[in-house]
Formats: sequence, structure tokens, C-alpha cells
Amino acid sequence: MKRLIVAVLTVLSLVTTAWAQEPVARNPEIESTIQRQIDAFKADDLATAFSFAAPSIQGMFRTPDVFGMMVKRGYPMVWRPGDVRFTELRDEGSEMAQRVLIRDQEGRSHLLEYRLIDEGGQWRISGVQLLPQPGVAA
Repeated sequence: MKRLIVAVLTVLSLVTTAWAQEPVARNPEIESTIQRQIDAFKADDLATAFSFAAPSIQGMFRTPDVFGMMVKRGYPMVWRPGDVRFTELRDEGSEMAQRVLIRDQEGRSHLLEYRLIDEGGQWRISGVQLLPQPGVAA
């Protein structure tokens, strides 16, 4: 009986998690926040790019220059993208998750998931993760 209860609770947990991650309609404000940060990187305007980061990210990197160096080294496709396309947006409770397909200067595609939080009516980027793409070997 105990196993049945645990199994039912596990299934319910997975179902509610899946519901919480349903795609939602495009959000122009979220897309604008990400695009404006990318545009700032392209213009080498690190102070503006840094301003789109959530307070937790700003606290971690402390200065626009340190933040810019991390992006340049760790996310070169964001630093100098060739093409940017916004795909799926999901509401994950306290954060929104926006997937972005970026083609780099060499024509390679990269799928990234941006995490955003609402800070006083302004969307701020709280993290970015490079995702594996289906059908693409590492």
C-alpha cells in the first residue's frame, strides 16, 4: 500500500511539474530584454548589457567588465551572434524560461535557455544555459 501511495504521489508530482512548464504565448517584453542585451554585447556596451542581468547575476560578477569577459569566453555565440530567433517560452512559476536559437558567425546553431525574473516590472536575466539540440551529436 505504501508503494502505491508513493507511486501516485510521484506521478502527480510529475504531472503538476509538466503543467507548470506548458509553453505560453510570446512575450515581447521578454524578447526585447534578451535582444537588447545581445545588441549591447554586439556594440561592446558592457554597462548596458550588465543592466539587463538580475541582481543575483550582478552580485556574482560585480562589474560589467567581469560579466562581459565571462560572456565573451563562455557564450561567444551570444557575444557576436549571426542570427537570433526566439522559440518556446514557458512559465515556471517564479521564472520564465525563453528558448533562443542563435546562429553564430560560422553558421553553427546553438539552443540556449534564458531564465528571466520580474524585478519591479522589468524583466531581468537570471541565467542562461546552453542546451543540447535534438538530433545533433556532441
